[in-house]
Amino acid sequence: AQALPGEIPAASQGTMNNLAMGESGEGGARPWDYYETMAGGMGGHRHGDGLAAVHSHMTNTLNTPIESLEEHYPLRVRRYALRRGSGGEGAHRGGDGIERELEFLAPASFTLLTERRRHRPWGLEGGGPGAAGENRLNGEALPPKFTGHARPGDRLLLASPGGGGYGLTENEQKNREIGKLS
Repeated sequence: AQALPGEIPAASQGTMNNLAMGESGEGGARPWDYYETMAGGMGGHRHGDGLAAVHSHMTNTLNTPIESLEEHYPLRVRRYALRRGSGGEGAHRGGDGIERELEFLAPASFTLLTERRRHRPWGLEGGGPGAAGENRLNGEALPPKFTGHARPGDRLLLASPGGGGYGLTENEQKNREIGKLS
C-alpha cells in the first residue's frame, strides 16, 4: 500500500478458515471425514466495497450446500448466514464474513486452522478494521488453531472475519476539515 498508494485494497479475511472433522469408525461407528474452507470478507478498495462471504486470494474452492452436508454426514447445519456488520467502516466498507454453526449428530474429532482471531483485518486510507473471527464450541471460545472432540448435540460455530474498510466516510472527512479550520 505504501509502494502503490490507492492501488491496494484493505486487508481481506486473511485465512481459509479450515475445518477438518470426522470419525475413524472405531467401535462399529460409520467412518467419515470432511474438510472445508469457509468464506469471509474482502477488503474495501478505492473503487468500491469489498465482497461479502467469498473465498479471497485463493482459487478452486466452492461452498458445500447444506443439503449435501446433512445428507452425507452426521451433522446438522443450525446457522449459515452473513455476519452482518463484520466488514470495516469506511467510504468503501469491507465485506462481511459468515457465521456457520454445525451440530454434531455423532461423536467426532475436529481440527481448526484459522487466522485473524486476535488481529483484525486492517483498513486503509482511514478505513476501519474488519471484525476478528471467532471459533466456539457450545458457546465457549476456542483458539485459532485447535483439535478437539465433539459429542452428539455439541455445536461448533465458526464466524469468519470481515474485510477492512477503505477511505474516510463523508462525516469523518467533514470532521477532519472542521479540525483543520479550528
